Amino acid sequence: MKQYLSIHDLPNIKETALEAIELKKNPLQFQELGKNKTIGLLFFNNSLRTRLSTQKAALNLGMEPIVMNFGAEGWQLEFEDGTVMDQGKSEHVKEAAQVISQYCDIIAIRAFAGLEDKAKDEAEEVLEAFKKYATVPVLNMESSVGHPLQALADAITIEEHKPAKKKLKVVLSWAPHPRALPHAVGNSFAEMALAHEDGFEVVITHPKGYELNPEKTKGATIEYDQDKAFKDADFIYTKNWSSYKEYGKVANTDTDWTISNRQMAETDNAKFMHCLPVRRNVVVADEVIDSENSIVIQQANNRTYSAQIVLKKILENL
Repeated sequence: MKQYLSIHDLPNIKETALEAIELKKNPLQFQELGKNKTIGLLFFNNSLRTRLSTQKAALNLGMEPIVMNFGAEGWQLEFEDGTVMDQGKSEHVKEAAQVISQYCDIIAIRAFAGLEDKAKDEAEEVLEAFKKYATVPVLNMESSVGHPLQALADAITIEEHKPAKKKLKVVLSWAPHPRALPHAVGNSFAEMALAHEDGFEVVITHPKGYELNPEKTKGATIEYDQDKAFKDADFIYTKNWSSYKEYGKVANTDTDWTISNRQMAETDNAKFMHCLPVRRNVVVADEVIDSENSIVIQQANNRTYSAQIVLKKILENL
């Protein structure tokens, strides 16, 4: 693997998840692979799980992580070509990406959607600029429209907790939130579930007007009745996202969509998943997230092993 920008960069999602589960048994066994190698973790937005788990994954492989937060450190970067830089931005990504490439063997980027200009967000300005100008592999730690490390962690978690049955029903459910949130997690989870080699039954449920990018959800059943969507489900993955059609808008905060025991009772003893952080009793009731069927902590733990298996594959090709 030369880079990891999308879940589709994996030739086989299930196989990679199984490799990560095997790696989890002895996470320090490949420390020589990353010896004398450096990874630069560049954060244009805040992080907890992504930052710590990716650092941990790098350390498990013997790498040295360097972390830079562009919100508080470093020069503000310019990404547009041909611009006259006579305003606030002091450095162009053309130079920055090439310079960082001299210090690091892998560059990992985290840069959220602005949720104001759909075309700009979908162009993946930051991620694509580093891909273009960096001379080392690039890793996506969440971009404007995707979060492939989270999606792989989700695949690992489903593999570890799936019931013994031929075909799983996996439901992605919108839930209310007071702020406008990006589509990245929902997009990548949908892409992972739809591309998974086990052939999941994928249902996406949300109020009308909250449809995700149809290119990301092609093949899924879209259901506007949440209770109907939850019927006989094996996994409930909950996440808020803002409107895609009315880009970045919050048009619905209906508390009936908060995940509670009422909805979970419709499932086939489903496991509850969320990428975290989560607003308790807004997105999900305490009774659900604190239940024995909640696997959000195990899911967060798997962020280390999703990052580690990806870094291992990239290191093997350096």
